[in-house]
Amino acid sequence: MPKKTNSINFEKTLAELEQLVEKMEEGDLSLEESLKYFERGILLTKSCQQALSEAEQKVSILLEKDSKAELETFNQNDKNE
Repeated sequence: MPKKTNSINFEKTLAELEQLVEKMEEGDLSLEESLKYFERGILLTKSCQQALSEAEQKVSILLEKDSKAELETFNQNDKNE
């Protein structure tokens, strides 16, 4: 069974990143605060990108094990149907 810790950490990281962006968009931060938020945002973005990359690798490995399965391009419009 997959560990839920990674997905929880990803969700928390993404939520924190969204909060930072909202706070910065308000425009009430000083330059120094904005730079700190930006720096933290960069770290959170890298963390999310790494988690997504690892997930993609896991999917590829699983698909390699099942030679009949094929990777398809995700279409956002298909999700809503």
